[in-house]
Amino acid sequence: MAHLAKADFRTRLQEWLPKLVLSPSIAAMLVFVYGFILYTLYLSFTDSRMLPSYDWVGVENYVKLWGLRAWWTAVINLGIFAGLYITICTAIGLTLAILLDQKIRGEGTLRPIYLYPMALSFIVTGTAWKWIMDPGIGIEHTMHLWGWESFQFNWIKDREMAIYTVVIAAVWQTSGFVMSMFLAGLRGIDNEILKAAQIDGASNWSLYRRIVIPLLRPAFLSAFVILAHLAVKSYDLIIALTGGGPGRATELPATFMYSYTFTRNSMGIGAASAVIMLMTIAAIMTPYLYAELKEKK
Repeated sequence: MAHLAKADFRTRLQEWLPKLVLSPSIAAMLVFVYGFILYTLYLSFTDSRMLPSYDWVGVENYVKLWGLRAWWTAVINLGIFAGLYITICTAIGLTLAILLDQKIRGEGTLRPIYLYPMALSFIVTGTAWKWIMDPGIGIEHTMHLWGWESFQFNWIKDREMAIYTVVIAAVWQTSGFVMSMFLAGLRGIDNEILKAAQIDGASNWSLYRRIVIPLLRPAFLSAFVILAHLAVKSYDLIIALTGGGPGRATELPATFMYSYTFTRNSMGIGAASAVIMLMTIAAIMTPYLYAELKEKK
């Protein structure tokens, strides 16, 4: 009997031990992630300014938010940045993946080189590209020293072009990661399918257009979701590269939220912008998760 009781105790301990180990992490996540999300949602319906306030004002903050010119500037900039960022990263990543999939010499060396920028933080990337694109010390200055006096590359100081410098820096950092996703998808395609198409006389263009690209649909979807949510929450890159300027030329919702919450003492409006950002990410993630769960079923 004692032996059976001891075995039963060990079995129960094995069942409960993982739960006991994970419970502090789960509790912390519930409080510091989902708890503060709910708290931010609540603050967005209050008249909070420099400090949290609990006087309910309904959707007044959301009405004020959509009436602010600065918010519209941030939203338009996000549309430009996200559209170019996702499109260019996808195109470059797919192209590099197709080239590396040809079993070229030196693939083992090229792959880490393309992936290296992803190992850097956006702060480092923003700071480095700020130096590179600064007319006083960067590319323009270097070209002038080499004798090309007419060369100009002052986008980072130009209100109309500054947002495109953010695209350049973001694409440089993330394209290698997208390449690795597409390369994994290409390596997962059954070679027998490709050989059968080649035997039937399919050209390389037809092979990729009719077989390879459609089979990469999960990789395209995953890349889109990752890039879209990175675009929405881009804060550190903007701060390090342009600081949101010149003027508000590179303001994004993430920087708008920070400035209105902590520097303009409009916590209610800042919370409302944070909720809208969360809803945007949820709108991107929910269909993706639904498709993944449906496919598994």
